[in-house]
Amino acid sequence: MMIPLRPNERWSLDFVADPMTDGRRFRMLAIVDDCTREGLALVADTSLSGVRVARELDRLLAERGRPKMIVSDNGSEFTSHAILAWADAARVEWHYVAPGKPMQNGFIESFNGRLRDELLNETLFSSLAQARAALARWQLDYNTMRPHSKLGWQTPTAFASTFHPRRDQTLRIINGSTSAHAAPHAREDKPNRQNELTAG
Repeated sequence: MMIPLRPNERWSLDFVADPMTDGRRFRMLAIVDDCTREGLALVADTSLSGVRVARELDRLLAERGRPKMIVSDNGSEFTSHAILAWADAARVEWHYVAPGKPMQNGFIESFNGRLRDELLNETLFSSLAQARAALARWQLDYNTMRPHSKLGWQTPTAFASTFHPRRDQTLRIINGSTSAHAAPHAREDKPNRQNELTAG
């Protein structure tokens, strides 16, 4: 599958599971933007249904806009009526990778591999609240502190920012503050010319 050229062209979804110290298991819904490599969501709960996945996707759409495509495996949550109805209503193409071919969803597999190696395998979680807090910290670190070789050694957040003009630059152009910056120099020149005339 080709690498998307812009943010929101394709998101990847997958589930990761991990045990807690009391033997209970919890699941995490991971969502990644395949262009910027940003970890868009890490939602942890004891149960994550298709309805809950659709709700999390609605939240992301409100924050980031609509993706053109979403890629996932064909697990029951992703093939549920709730997800099929959501994709139709949101006008998002949903692509399922072939069964037993996780490499067809390589971006989320790479993200999940790092998550497991760096956090899940190194941490004993005693509660869902602890897991959620740790996941939030790890996601923030991953997005803002980790340069990626495939992103020209930029972090996902920094790479994503290159696709959007900075608002302050736009405002400077609109407000004509370039002229405003030039004005003080003109005012500084006037006293000098007056001094020269007085001296002459």
